[in-house]
Amino acid sequence: MGYLKENHMSENNQKILSAEQKATRKANKTWLKRIRVFAGVLGMTLPWIAMLGAFIVSKAQPQIIPEYFWTKLSISETYYVTPALAGVLTTAAVVLMSYKGYSLLDHAITSLSGVFGIMIVLFPCNCPMVTDETLVGFFQLPARISDIIHCTAAVIFFILLAFNSIFLFTKDGNDKNQELSKQKKIKNFIFRVCGVGMLGGMALVLFPTFDAQIFIAEAIALTFFGISWLVKGEVFGLLADKKPE
Repeated sequence: MGYLKENHMSENNQKILSAEQKATRKANKTWLKRIRVFAGVLGMTLPWIAMLGAFIVSKAQPQIIPEYFWTKLSISETYYVTPALAGVLTTAAVVLMSYKGYSLLDHAITSLSGVFGIMIVLFPCNCPMVTDETLVGFFQLPARISDIIHCTAAVIFFILLAFNSIFLFTKDGNDKNQELSKQKKIKNFIFRVCGVGMLGGMALVLFPTFDAQIFIAEAIALTFFGISWLVKGEVFGLLADKKPE
């Protein structure tokens, strides 16, 4: 009788432990989804928050906004007139560095993306609002030197985000011999389009100059980034996976 009672208690403990593990997995998955959605929202709204901040400043203090500001507009340039870039991009970078995916590579790519996102803020760009020798940014470097680091960090930032969307978000955690679900196939198509879109958006800076060229390129790239992370976060219920990824 004692053995049967002990065995029964062991089975109950296993059931309780199993239920707790399932609850923990569900909570972790929910947290991951919220992190992805938050990152996506930050990315998609950054261009417009930066532009809105610059617009408000231009109305409140028109004397500090050069005439060419809007024709040469870029998100990076708004650093000098509004804290929007620093606030939103720093938050997004911290979210990326805090994100833990399903593999070491996944974690490394998102963490590095966050690091380069922080570097974009710490090393401001050079623009007509400052001189080449003006000391700028956290480390007070000449603008011409800070600009080199800024542009390099921005390029690597978007390359990593595109790589993540094209090659990591499209992975499947299920049996490799198992056919992908319809939802997963649709999402993978969106992820690849978004990854290519990010690269294509940044490639716009290579074309002949037009008004607000850099801002438009940045906005396109960040919009595709946002869509990719929102879809990964399953903010659109129709694309939710029926099985864990």
